[in-house]
Amino acid sequence: MAGPTRGRCTGRIGPEGDEVAQGIALSRFRAAWVGGALVVVAACTAAGHKVPPPSTDIDEIGFRDDVRVLASDEFEGRKPGTPGEEKTVAFLVDQFRKLGLKPGNGESYLQQVPLVEIAANGDATLSIKGRGGAKPLEYAKDMVIWTKREVPEASLRRSELVFVGYGIVAPEYEWNDYSQVDVHGKTVVVMVGDPGYGTKDPKVFRGNAETYYGRWPYKVEEAARQGAAGILLIHDTGAAGYAWNVVVNDRTGPQLEAATSDGNAGRAAIEGWVSLAAARGMFEQAGLDFEALTAAAARPSFKATAMGLEADAAVHNTLRRFTSSNVIAVLPGANHKREYVIYTAHWDHLGRQSPQAGGAIFNGAVDDASGVAGLLMLAQSFSRTHPAADRSVAFIAFTAEEAGLLGSSYYVGQPVFALRDTVAALNLDILHIGGPTRDVMVFGYGNSELEDYLKEAALLQGREIRPDPNPEQGFYYRSAQLSFARSGVPALYAKAGLDDSAHGPAWGQQQLNDYMTHRYHQTGDKYSADWDVRGTLDDLRLYYEIGNRLAHSRRFPRFYPNSEFRVSRHP
Repeated sequence: MAGPTRGRCTGRIGPEGDEVAQGIALSRFRAAWVGGALVVVAACTAAGHKVPPPSTDIDEIGFRDDVRVLASDEFEGRKPGTPGEEKTVAFLVDQFRKLGLKPGNGESYLQQVPLVEIAANGDATLSIKGRGGAKPLEYAKDMVIWTKREVPEASLRRSELVFVGYGIVAPEYEWNDYSQVDVHGKTVVVMVGDPGYGTKDPKVFRGNAETYYGRWPYKVEEAARQGAAGILLIHDTGAAGYAWNVVVNDRTGPQLEAATSDGNAGRAAIEGWVSLAAARGMFEQAGLDFEALTAAAARPSFKATAMGLEADAAVHNTLRRFTSSNVIAVLPGANHKREYVIYTAHWDHLGRQSPQAGGAIFNGAVDDASGVAGLLMLAQSFSRTHPAADRSVAFIAFTAEEAGLLGSSYYVGQPVFALRDTVAALNLDILHIGGPTRDVMVFGYGNSELEDYLKEAALLQGREIRPDPNPEQGFYYRSAQLSFARSGVPALYAKAGLDDSAHGPAWGQQQLNDYMTHRYHQTGDKYSADWDVRGTLDDLRLYYEIGNRLAHSRRFPRFYPNSEFRVSRHP
């Protein structure tokens, strides 16, 4: 579908049906709607009159239009490998081209990302044998299991269960949950989070602020390195940052994984989640004290515990290899065009529910149509910035973020722009939809000098920066900035904080909780014309100022000395 035109003298339809030329600062636009519209339209049509240069201010109407299009039912939830991807990628390429941005990957706007879709056939089973015989767990109610191996079927047979606490091997924290146990061929039962979250002690890991070791993808990777045949993650809403229904929505139906030469043979045969109630039942079945053992897991003296249970599990799959696309556009710099400031978002979402669940569309308006629309608005603002910046400014919309950062991980492994020449990555994900705030919250607070740039830009808006108020949920590890930071590129993820200018911080926290509980990764995440986007536009202006300053600088921001991602950077 062709998107709205953003040419110099083409317009958008205003709220009263008038066509309004673009390039007017929004404050002026609101102050004199009719007169301003008439004057600008006349300027575009009257022969011999010079048109004023377009404004670099963030375009509210354009932002709303792009979210509305991307989150429409026509785009079918934007799942990679579906017609929704084809429409989304075509829309993005069309918009970048109309804005005058150059293809980012040679002559193409696309970077091909090889993926495999592993669709479980709906007959997945998991039963736990122990005292009193075998107890089957109900799919979607008690457990969700899958395999990331590229095989038509995978199973566990009488696999011994071992509780390994948080399932972490972290030499820098002198922690190894696998130090005195051999789990080859066994199934590990693992808590999400890390010991800092478990103790709330600032001297243990990073206290309540989650580290990468607390994220479930790390735990799955570590279990495979230890030779485990299976891994069952214990769901906990507080540590995971989302309720059980999000697990069901995310992990049932076709799953995506990076396509590899060995078909991901190194992964555990069976991976999955068990609900908190199901986990408690397993410990009770084993005659173990759930509360005592999970509390002990946060102490250095913890030792892995054989549970005296066995797991039988089976999944049957339909396999499909396909190629998805990262969409990349660039505005070449004037003097140092081989140095890059990169803005990122992810275009993908969850697609549709299974037919058995009703087939409803996950429109993903906030997550992350809002971020992609913001990316396009920033591209528009930079395309109108004259003279051009010294450094190049690039814009990347990643695929398969919802499947585990697959698009951004592929990019940093095969970068289009050399990572050593990448100044910074500024990520847009789940933008704040609401009014202005007095603060800006920084996810992964304390990582890099990009926070200094943010602080100065926020001060000009009368705002202050603050750490993420919910650091135990590890939001920094859940989007594209992580891929860049782990590859040595400082990466910022920040947005409006909770201190709403009109209602205060308690109201702001309530709004965030409401979104995470009722719309995050659910079919209710839809666009509404009633959205208040004043705070959204403030955040996009912040990101423009930071990127513009970086693009006119000769400095490369560095990681702070105490950052977990710290590396030496040039020059």
